[in-house]
Parts: sequence; structure tokens; C-alpha cells
Amino acid sequence: MELLLEFLSFSDPNIRFVVLGSVLLTASSAIVGCFTFLKKKALVGDAVAHSILPGVCLGFLLAGSKNPLYLIVGAFITGWLSLVIIDAIVAKSKIKEDTAIGLILSVFFGMGILLLTMIQHSGNAAQSGLDQFLFGKAAALVGQDLIVFSIVAVTLIFFVVLFFKEFTLISFDKDLAIALGFPVRRIELVLTTLTVLAVVIGIQAVGVVLMAAILITPAAAARFWTDRVKIMVILAALFGAFSGFAGAFISYAAPAMPTGPWIVVVISIIAFTSFFFAPKKGILYRTWNQRKIKRQMVEENILKTIYSLGAISKNYFQPKTEQEILAARNFETSQLHLGLNRLKNQGYLKRSGDQWVLSPEGRDKGQHVVKLHRLWEVYLTKYLRIAPDHVHEDAETIEHVITPELEAKLEKLLEYPKLDPHESEIPYK
Repeated sequence: MELLLEFLSFSDPNIRFVVLGSVLLTASSAIVGCFTFLKKKALVGDAVAHSILPGVCLGFLLAGSKNPLYLIVGAFITGWLSLVIIDAIVAKSKIKEDTAIGLILSVFFGMGILLLTMIQHSGNAAQSGLDQFLFGKAAALVGQDLIVFSIVAVTLIFFVVLFFKEFTLISFDKDLAIALGFPVRRIELVLTTLTVLAVVIGIQAVGVVLMAAILITPAAAARFWTDRVKIMVILAALFGAFSGFAGAFISYAAPAMPTGPWIVVVISIIAFTSFFFAPKKGILYRTWNQRKIKRQMVEENILKTIYSLGAISKNYFQPKTEQEILAARNFETSQLHLGLNRLKNQGYLKRSGDQWVLSPEGRDKGQHVVKLHRLWEVYLTKYLRIAPDHVHEDAETIEHVITPELEAKLEKLLEYPKLDPHESEIPYK
């Protein structure tokens, strides 16, 4: 706690530079990365990150020193050029996008390594530390870097806000944007430029190898928490900012720990936590929900079976044994036993010795499931022209997910039919 308070005091200028620089980089990159993620072009960030290395080397060769302006301009040009070439290859050849990305990534990165090797053997003392662009070194950030990062972050956020509607539209439905008359090619060019700019600035902190994670991982994590693009962008920025802050603190607490890789580790932890625990979309929630739906289907099938047995004798409250239920429908014995006990706890069944009796609520529930099943069979035969002997299996599934709104529409559309395709009565209350 003492170490954390000392860190949060920001008394050391170097701490201020590293923390603010890391937060600005990760947050602004995550905002732009949301649209790259939504466009299903996650590999683009990796391609740009690897393609800027030759630009950095060319900038150094032209300046003769590690002049930030030359390095950034050189990196931006080669990064932007790589995306233009990828688009051209995809548009004018039969090569698919993923293949084109892999091709350009490897070619540009190979050129960068070649130039970097030449520089290292050139004897120029100014080249010291140039290889840090491969893996990044956030701890080396200074006040001048912070000014550049601030300008770039503000620029990225400004253009994302300005073109938010357009970016969202082309991310989800590019054809609709074209039909509405939007200059899609220009909008994509702006988004490409922002992506390259975010990557170019970010490599100084996390390096060429890890930059794609900073661009895409916060967006992937945020996507699990919301279906709204605005909320997703905000969450991605917050996740990115937190990972930048946490990475800087870990590096401060343990000087042997590099900031950039720890930023990626923290955002990866956030992402994996989101993948597993996010409500509605998380793996655990979806697994639990699937099990809940399966239990619901078993319970409704049990009630439907007991109701159908009662319909034969017109006595819905006649006790039934488990053997009678199993003879009418093929349940697993353990599954049936658990389902009967759950229905008893819910008040739909009553137990009398080794026999089971529908409660009034259970009779109504079973009747409702049978009604939905037979209504759907009528719909399939009347409107989809499916033979009556082919509709049962489909209705067995659909009957469990028909909402009250859809039920009302079916009744109105079918004009309240009395019989299903098999001449069985459709039970209405």
C-alpha cells in the first residue's frame, strides 16, 4: 500500500511520463481498434505493426539519428502503404485478405529486420536503442514523447467522434452505406489512417510484436459486455487505460518487469475475464443458460406427456407412474426423476406414493405447450407447405421458445384453428 501511494503521488517526473503516456496510448488505440474489430479485420493491426519497422529504419537513415519526427513519419508512410497494398491485392487478384495480410506482413517485417541489421553494423553510435521498437520500452518515455502522444490521442478521439456514425455504419453494413450515398472509400481511408497512426505511436511503448494486442484486445473484451457501439468504445477505452496504468505500476513496483508486456498481460486478463464471466455473452453464463433451457425443455415435455395421457381419458388429474410416462415418451430415467421433482417444487405436480398428479397450474402449463406445438404444426403445413408427417420434430423444438407475442400472431394469422394437421384438437383455455 505504501508503494502504491508513493506511485499515485506522481512525485517522480518519470512516473508521470510513463503513466500518462501509457494511458494515452492504450486508451486512444483501443478506441480506434473497436472499429477494426467490428469490421472483422483484427489482423490488420498486426500487419501495420510489423510493416512500420522498415519505415522506422528508413527514418533513422535519413535523419542520421533517432529524430522522433523522422521516425514517426517513416513508420506512418510504410504502415499506411502496407494497408493500401493489401487492399489492392485483395481487389485486383484472387488472393484472399488473410493471405494478403500474411504476405505483406512478412515482406515488410523482413525488410525492416534487414535494414535494422544494416544499421547495427554501420558503426553509427546513434543507433543504440533502435531495436527497442521491436519490443517497446515505455520506461524510456520523456516529456517530449508525452506531448506527441497527447496530440495524437486528441486527434484520434476527435476524428472518431466526428465520424462515429460513418465508422459504425461501414463496420456493420458497408453495402448499405454505399446505397445511402456515403463516400465509403474515403471513410475507410480515414479509418485506415487513424489505425496506422495509433499503431505508429504505440510501438514505442509496447513494440512491433505486441501492438496488435493493444489495438484489438480491449475491443474484444468490451464486446462481451454490451451490444451498443458507444458503450463498447467507452469500455474499450477504460479497459485500455486501466491496463496502461496497471502495467506502469507493476513495472514501477518490480523494476525488472517491462511496462509494455505487462500492459498486454493485464488487458489479456481483462479479456479472458470478460470471455468467461460477462453477463449474457460470457462462456459461463451461456453454459448455465443452455443447461437452464435444457431443463426447461425436459420439464415442459414431462408436463406435455402427462397432459396428453390425461387427454386420452379426459381425466387430466389421474395419477401416473414413472413407468407410464416412460412408456409414452422416451426420457432418460435419471432425467425424468429430476424433472419430476423440480416440477413438484415449482407446484406443477403433486406426488402420491410412487404416482404423480398434475396440479391445476401443471394442467394449464401442459395444455399450453401442447397448444403451441400444434399451432406451429399448422403454420408449417399451411404457409411453408411442409408435409404433415415432417412437422413434428421441428415443432418439438420450437414449442419451447415461442413468445406470447409470437403466439398471439400465430393465432391471428391462422384464424384460431381447431385441429392440427394430424386431426388432433388444439386446446385453448
